[in-house]
Amino acid sequence: LAQDLDLNFEPEVMFEQVNINQADAETIALTLNGIGIVKAEAIVAYRDENGSFNTVDDLIMVNGVGEFTVLNNQDKIIFE
Repeated sequence: LAQDLDLNFEPEVMFEQVNINQADAETIALTLNGIGIVKAEAIVAYRDENGSFNTVDDLIMVNGVGEFTVLNNQDKIIFE
C-alpha cells in the first residue's frame, strides 16, 4: 500500500571504507559523505586520466571535491 512506502528513503552508507583507486563510482558515492554520483564519477574519470591517488589531498584536485569533503571522509578512504 502507498502509505507503507517510505518516500523519503535515502540510501544508507554501504561500506565503512572505500579503496579510492579501485572502487566504481556507485561504491564511492555510497561510502563517502557529501559525494553523490556526479562527484564520484568525476573522481573515477580523474583517476582514469591521471592515475592512482596517493594521498587524500590528491582528491582536492578533482573538480567539485573540496578540502572540507576530503577532511570529512579521510578515515573512510584507503589506497590499497
